[in-house]
Amino acid sequence: MKALVLAGGSGTRLRPITHTSSKQLVPVANKPILFYGLEAIAEAGIIEVGVIVGHTAKEIEQAVGDGSDFGLEVTYIPQSAPLGLAHAVLIARDFLGDDDFVMYLGDNFVFDGISDVVDQFRKERPDAQLLLTRVPNPTAFGVAVVDEQGRITGLEEKPERPSSDLAVAGVYLFTPAIHEAVRAIAPSRRGELEITDAIQRMVDRRLDVRSTVISGYWKDTGNVTDLLEVNRTLLEGLETRIEGFVDGESEIIGRVRIAAGAEVRGSRIVGPVIIGAGSVVVDSYIGPSTSLAENCRIRNSEIEFSIVLRDSSFDSIRRVEASLVGRNVRVTLAPRVPATHRLIIGDHGQVQISS
Repeated sequence: MKALVLAGGSGTRLRPITHTSSKQLVPVANKPILFYGLEAIAEAGIIEVGVIVGHTAKEIEQAVGDGSDFGLEVTYIPQSAPLGLAHAVLIARDFLGDDDFVMYLGDNFVFDGISDVVDQFRKERPDAQLLLTRVPNPTAFGVAVVDEQGRITGLEEKPERPSSDLAVAGVYLFTPAIHEAVRAIAPSRRGELEITDAIQRMVDRRLDVRSTVISGYWKDTGNVTDLLEVNRTLLEGLETRIEGFVDGESEIIGRVRIAAGAEVRGSRIVGPVIIGAGSVVVDSYIGPSTSLAENCRIRNSEIEFSIVLRDSSFDSIRRVEASLVGRNVRVTLAPRVPATHRLIIGDHGQVQISS
């Protein structure tokens, strides 16, 4: 069995971060979201992985390499444009051959992994099997209708009037029967080859298309709110490990991980918090559910429930929360006079100013 991991796409909901970085490499708990998926695939006993890449291919390839760090053998498959999930299957035909495979969306997070569903698929081998989860906003997802036996009877992509609250959770398992289906469909009104249309064709042809409804934690990390929530969930399981330097004037409360080479001076850290290697926190407060990546500089500032990427700094800032801060960002206190705001903001940015 092989795996097909989708790591292309433009990440429009995470702009301006994704103007300069792949959405799959945005870290949660100081590890790229893509890595959690690759680890889940390896834990399921799958070795051969094809990674669909787009305009951020160079960055993805640099981060993942040949896959050996994960116990995988990775092949990169370029996609000229994000033309749909079924298009990804179509262009991966040579890599997939006639093997069964799991398709995993690289910006999705499945807390309990996929080992159980992969084992079930290998044992029973239906033509297709989808992970589903109940969501409060099904119009934002591919939505499935299932019968009493859990077999899928219908699928819609982002329907205006959904027939159920069961969303497709970004993990699909297929036999080679999917290849005929993706060749047969036409682009949707969005101009994409939808995997839901291909699976619907399989259903219409009375193939065995099953579902597994997961009760564990799942998130599509395509927006800032969901990224912060995944970060919070992962940090809840953090084990305290202080490898860096903490001076006697600092207070460490709860589950806190401070990497080797990091320094905390005169500060209060309330976990769960992770502080990356080379980061320095001075005279500051770092509150729960916060991840500071490598080589950050935090001085006389307060940060809580946030993700700060590497090489960024805060100086005399109170108070920051529910924020995603990119790489090499400088946040400083503006002069009080004149009472104006000086802004340098990328496309599609969002700014909140209290006065």
